[in-house]
Amino acid sequence: MKPKQQSKLLLILYTCSGVTSLAYEVLWTRMLSLLFGTSIIGVVVTVAAFMLGLGLGSFLGHRWQINMKKSLFTLAAIEIGVAIYAILLPTMMQSLQGLYLGVNHIDAWQFWQVSSALWVLALPALALGFAFPWMLRVGQSLKLSLGQLYGFNTLGGALGALLPLLLLPILGWVSALHTIAGLGVLIGISLFILALKPSPQTATNIRQPFKPSTLSSSCLLAYAGMGAAALVLEIAWTRAFGMILLRTEYVLAVILFVFLFGIGVGSIMAKHLPRRKILAWAPMLAAAFSILGLYAFPYVNDWAQRSQWDSLWAALAFQGGLIALCTLPVTLILGAWLPLIADKNQGASLYAANSLGACLGALLAGFVLIPLLGTAGTWGVAAILLMLCGFYWSKQYQRGWMMGGGLIVMLCLAWFAKDFPPAARLLAHELPQAHDLYQSEDAVSITHVVEREDGQRILLADLQRMDASSDPTSVAVQRNQARLPLFLQGNPKQVLCLGLGTGITASGALAWSQAHIDAVELSQGAVHASKTYFAKVNHGLPERIHVIHDDARRYLMRTHKHYDVIMGDLFHPDMVGRGALLSVEQFTRAKQHLTPQGVFVQWLALNQFDVEDMQVVIRSFAHVFAHNAVFVDGYRIALIGFQGKMLDAATLLHHAPNRSMWGGEGGWTWLGRYWGSAQVLLRDSTSKKMQGEWSPVIEYALPHMRYESSPLPGVLRWLLQSRISFDAAVKKMTVRAEHRQDLKRAWAATSLDMRAQWEALQGKPSAARLQALAYRANPHDRWASFALTDAMFESLAHALPRGLTQKQALGKILSIRPDHEAALKAMYQLAKQAQDAAATKQYRARLQVLSPYARLSE
Repeated sequence: MKPKQQSKLLLILYTCSGVTSLAYEVLWTRMLSLLFGTSIIGVVVTVAAFMLGLGLGSFLGHRWQINMKKSLFTLAAIEIGVAIYAILLPTMMQSLQGLYLGVNHIDAWQFWQVSSALWVLALPALALGFAFPWMLRVGQSLKLSLGQLYGFNTLGGALGALLPLLLLPILGWVSALHTIAGLGVLIGISLFILALKPSPQTATNIRQPFKPSTLSSSCLLAYAGMGAAALVLEIAWTRAFGMILLRTEYVLAVILFVFLFGIGVGSIMAKHLPRRKILAWAPMLAAAFSILGLYAFPYVNDWAQRSQWDSLWAALAFQGGLIALCTLPVTLILGAWLPLIADKNQGASLYAANSLGACLGALLAGFVLIPLLGTAGTWGVAAILLMLCGFYWSKQYQRGWMMGGGLIVMLCLAWFAKDFPPAARLLAHELPQAHDLYQSEDAVSITHVVEREDGQRILLADLQRMDASSDPTSVAVQRNQARLPLFLQGNPKQVLCLGLGTGITASGALAWSQAHIDAVELSQGAVHASKTYFAKVNHGLPERIHVIHDDARRYLMRTHKHYDVIMGDLFHPDMVGRGALLSVEQFTRAKQHLTPQGVFVQWLALNQFDVEDMQVVIRSFAHVFAHNAVFVDGYRIALIGFQGKMLDAATLLHHAPNRSMWGGEGGWTWLGRYWGSAQVLLRDSTSKKMQGEWSPVIEYALPHMRYESSPLPGVLRWLLQSRISFDAAVKKMTVRAEHRQDLKRAWAATSLDMRAQWEALQGKPSAARLQALAYRANPHDRWASFALTDAMFESLAHALPRGLTQKQALGKILSIRPDHEAALKAMYQLAKQAQDAAATKQYRARLQVLSPYARLSE
């Protein structure tokens, strides 16, 4: 093979090696997000491990000199070895998650887990790091420049960052990992074949003794500092754009693509650039473009939130373009830097220093800078550090006063952008005229409490969770999540809540005075918010229960306690790490910690799943809990797992005779929401897919739902078709003959209400008639009565009922639902207008009890 052909083939293979390396990085990020229970720590550790391995490998490989043929054989072995290691890594991580469980404090546990994961992931990166100096030597033999090899490998990495986005929705995580490993094996085989070909005889093919680098320690330190600054920027960008765009793996992949694309293009173009001018102005330009990205951030958010896309791929392309606007100029400058400052013998040393600095930068960003300064402050610090380190090479071309002036300007610009806009500003299209009450940022998440225009409060995690609200309907629904499993257990003494959030859900258990409640919550910001900003709607719950700062998975892995009731909160399956809480392994842990008559409930939101993925979770649940039941409450479905068997209706009603324990609905209403068993709902399904922690199914199918027609009508239709017969339910719950009518009315109301919702989503006028029939069947059913009164209240905006005044019409609504907030507010306004002080005071008092945070106009 001619040297020119060898050169082209080597460039192609080294480009493909970059593809596999970055694809591994994106896929392993998801794996570490599962280990730590949060996405940003997974990003930090994966990136730091890669940089640590690449840096050490390059440093050691630079000192181990072998000829071209042996280099190619070794490179082939590295590619194949890393592929095998990648396939085995998930099994290794499963073992790693069981270590250090005896460590009590979550922060200490995370430190040891981070340390262990860092070295486990650094090993394959170490092998890949060896490849760079050896590839430089092989490239010299074939007349390939540093810029070409570095640039094409980096461009391959950019493509590799995007490759998982294509593979994950189609193949799932495990098959995607195996596919990338297969590509690595093919690259290794190709390198092995290339090594068998005759190589050109040049001086560089002869083994020579190692010569120490001529680079000064200050030069290496400066370039290490640039690597640290670059990775601090990358982590800050991932955290920031992950809040306002897609889930973290997707945002990380897009950011890595733009980052590496810029570095690759900059490296290839470096030889055509004026070295003196670029090095003179590059530090200030890199800092300026970085800081300008901070100022552009709120506008990027606005464009992203207001734009409509037809598919996930269109969204990725658009959002990738927005990220590129903020980041590409910086990465182009960074890419040109190495070829501009290094000769052919210095590249490996500088690359090693830069990678080791990058490792330190990633760890500092995730565990020090972001918790102390916030994401925006960290972004600004990285820009300044980048400029300061870059001055090392520009000082000989610029005057000191120019550098000092530039530093002052950049510091001022960074200072005024050190805080992101408030959450209410970033969510202005969804929460108009809202304002922020609280913000907390740590290594786990960013927690916000936002107050809407009407005074109601919303808890947000990374700006993505919008379902934890203080309005009366949300409060009732959240409390129902505790009421149902406690009712079905009968006599709960020990209760565990997996997730605290606002504390409203757990407050539904306070009616069972004998129950001792534990709540596990990973976010300290959420704990503080529940104590301070939601105390009026959770009845001061965090001060009355035992709150455990821990990850829900880790707590169940390490605790020896057993519970009568364990509650799994609504875990949005599209958020990173949440799918693991809906897995066979997590359900098994919950079952292992139930008492002999214990009950576990996992709530699912119907609008967050399509039928197929809903069935995956139900099938996983049924695999663990042979004795199970399914209940439906509005747009939420409860999977109930029994350690023993479900109690009969008479026993259940005897344990909970007080209607207030049911939010005023009564036990028969809740028994009427029984839908059957998991096996009944799966009877027509032919799939055998289940959700595993290390073999996830649902996460990467669901993001498409954001851009396709809503799956909710299909889910409701499936549920209506899957419900067991009334007679089967009577037999299952052992309902006595004298109570069949009570159950039948509640049963009919639930079915009619569900059908009305389905028809309303399709715009059918018959939905209103079905809702009225549901109310007639069971006036105690909250969903049926509220649907009726909401329709009555909305009709008042068009015309009053014949012969009735507005006050009388509102009175009829309140006679059906005394807790109808909108009707109460309207009556309050009427009393104010009539200057009826007594009535005004009465309605104000009722509203304050119903909705403590509601804002009433004076």
